[in-house]
Amino acid sequence: MYRLSDIKIRDNLSEEQVIDIALKKYKINKNDVKNVYINKRSVDARNKNDIFFNYSVNVELKNNKMVKGAKFIEEDKLPNIVVNRKSKFKPVIVGAGPAGLFTALTLVDSGISPVIIEQGSKVEKRVKDVENFTKNGVLNTSSNIQFGEGGAGTFSDGKLNTGNNSKFSKKVLEEFVKFGAPNEILYNAKPHLGTDNLVNIVKNIREYIVSKGGIFLFDTKVEDFEINNGKICGVYTKNEKIETDAVILAIGHSARDTFKKLLERKVSIIPKSFAVGVRIEHLQDNINKAQYGKNSKFKLPPAEYKLVYHAKGGRVCYTFCMCPGGQVMASSSEENTIVTNGMSNFLRDGKNANSALLVNVTPDDCKYDTPLKGMYFQEELEKRAFVLGGKNYFAPVQRVKDYLDNIKSSKVGSVLPTYKPGYKLSNINELFPDYINDTLKEALVELDKKLNGFADDDAILTAVETRTSSPIQIVRDKDSLMSNVEGMYPCGEGAGYAGGIMTSAIDGIRVAVEVLKK
Repeated sequence: MYRLSDIKIRDNLSEEQVIDIALKKYKINKNDVKNVYINKRSVDARNKNDIFFNYSVNVELKNNKMVKGAKFIEEDKLPNIVVNRKSKFKPVIVGAGPAGLFTALTLVDSGISPVIIEQGSKVEKRVKDVENFTKNGVLNTSSNIQFGEGGAGTFSDGKLNTGNNSKFSKKVLEEFVKFGAPNEILYNAKPHLGTDNLVNIVKNIREYIVSKGGIFLFDTKVEDFEINNGKICGVYTKNEKIETDAVILAIGHSARDTFKKLLERKVSIIPKSFAVGVRIEHLQDNINKAQYGKNSKFKLPPAEYKLVYHAKGGRVCYTFCMCPGGQVMASSSEENTIVTNGMSNFLRDGKNANSALLVNVTPDDCKYDTPLKGMYFQEELEKRAFVLGGKNYFAPVQRVKDYLDNIKSSKVGSVLPTYKPGYKLSNINELFPDYINDTLKEALVELDKKLNGFADDDAILTAVETRTSSPIQIVRDKDSLMSNVEGMYPCGEGAGYAGGIMTSAIDGIRVAVEVLKK
């Protein structure tokens, strides 16, 4: 296999047209081609007067012919999965987010049928529950943006890019395509799925797992664990005890009741750093102009950004989960709290862009004397945001200029807040401790120098963003991936081992491999 690099395209072309141009550049006869596909596509916008797509193409020729000027590569091959598991018990997966679903996929493809327990609903009903909350302010504490089939990532931009160099990265992307994702996620430098695609993909994954013998228990909460002599023996739901010798804790970063129960059962948990902040919204057109300029002669995807600032006091402020053409979502999972998140559909064709703007928080910042101290810190902010927003699930919002001037907003300007069921003009300075406000303000001014218009007077801040990562880590052995309880496998984002859809799915595969091996 050879890689044909530096294929610069200044037009909107099909995959076939791009491949033809690449073959022509490297003087390859199409009749000699055994296999060819696009490896990667990215936008190069460093020169605003000459923006282009940069492609690389992988090609394999008949008769092992060489390609002059191309790089020889060896395609990564996944190792064979060893299946030693002979237990009479089904593994139990707690949580049907990306980590839980990819654990289940790996198990059923290896002949092992798990039980997947999810406190939320099937994705079809979950969509209706989310709509009821955003339209009418009626919160279902079991089925919402945090809980339910597909996990929190289902209602997001569906980003699949990761700095993780795992051998399973390509496998995850291929699985998503198998279950309905667009083929372009296999080669886009920054692939995304969008909520509209994710809803269908998650449903297809579930139906496949069921067809292979997997069992889903929706609207069912794991309420306790049976642990004897340091080994997991079963899980309890409201209606039954399920005996098992393998429990995969793919519980998500908002499973607070489960965190408490695990701590009560002496499962080893430590606090870890996390981040809190706001959602910031701009007009997508202004982000496009800031990133691309005004001279592009062909259609470019809605522009993205990723920014970080190291503040003078040692804090870090950064953007996270940027959603081009998206909206800010009501993401509470507990009564009388406000939690925000961002989402986009696949086309990213909304009027606004939004992103989390976050400040790091360490365990030392949290006053509580418990490994769950970060969880209680988050909860306190969410309750204060509920009060600031008017105690009716409206979110507090503020223009950037007013936030910087520490005055309550009296109006919105060119950027209209997208948060539903509604918003209340507020002074978000009243919400945060001084160190968070000071860092956010310093960062807004400095990040505006990196991305023109980032601190635009009319940009909108919506509070509060608290669920970007888990505030705890369930300790596990680095080799067996088990906790201090034999047969209990902490997994994914909630357990503190992932940060997003891709890394959660990869961790699910890794844990499944260990369950199968034992």
